[in-house]
Amino acid sequence: MSKKVLTVGEILVEIVATTKGDGFLEPQPLVGPFPSGAPAIFIDQIGRLGTPAAIISRVGDDDFGRLNLDRLIADGVDVSGIEVARGEATGSAFVRYRPDGSRAFVYNIAHSATGNLTLTPDAEALMESCDHVHVMGTALSAPGLSQVAREAVARITARGGTLSFDPNLRPEILDTPGLREALDEVLAQTNLFLPSGEEIYLFTEADDEAAAVKELLDRGVGDIVIKRGNQGASHFNRAGRTDVAPLSTDEVDPTGAGDCFGGAFVSFWLAGASPETALRFANAAGANAVTKVGPMEGAATRDELDALLGQSEG
Repeated sequence: MSKKVLTVGEILVEIVATTKGDGFLEPQPLVGPFPSGAPAIFIDQIGRLGTPAAIISRVGDDDFGRLNLDRLIADGVDVSGIEVARGEATGSAFVRYRPDGSRAFVYNIAHSATGNLTLTPDAEALMESCDHVHVMGTALSAPGLSQVAREAVARITARGGTLSFDPNLRPEILDTPGLREALDEVLAQTNLFLPSGEEIYLFTEADDEAAAVKELLDRGVGDIVIKRGNQGASHFNRAGRTDVAPLSTDEVDPTGAGDCFGGAFVSFWLAGASPETALRFANAAGANAVTKVGPMEGAATRDELDALLGQSEG
């Protein structure tokens, strides 16, 4: 029987400027809204692959909330842990790409419905049905989200469930009060760690990658996957190292690629796939994600990943 994956965290819509430039100081043509939120993108990719999936979150009783609920339900995600809050607004992110590929954001998350997440009876019941919990660092940066995420970790690991952890943190929020303690607490229980690039150094004093990986493995992390974007990815455990080369795709919108990569890797890892197989499919999921505008639009099915890998390896 397939293990059921739970994540806790923000759900929002993303609205994207169609022009490039720095920010929103003058009117811009926009596309969207698109379903979004790193945990929501991750769990949607899990659901698209047919792995049992669930999320605990909170949305407003508005079109933006319904847009997200409809997408998650359509892709097989259990939304019984999503509270719909009357009179509150669903979170949003307005995004504009700069010419160098970096992004400028205007967020409404902390003061949206998601920012007021609390532990509900429905959320507690959902935790009891899940075997694996995936934590995003962003879910530890707000008090309500952090409390619920840590409760999910405590309950699921206490009965032998597993934990994956993607730090997914912007440098400017690392000084948030209590965040470092929460990150350390989660890392200490992590079975699968999924940092992007330099995030491997967040929890170690090591100054090179090999030393950082060794230190984390020595501290009890079972598997480490370093996401390298368009440079591919690497997996490390006690048995050694496995690398996968990048897939060549036409990048349209990179937002969500790392979350789709993580969702695919966790899905295959939980199913007992070899590191090489899980990396190949995760790499393909990340590559597919960048081909569509909108962070969740490129989440792929198994058939789509098979086709993409067939093209690249044929």
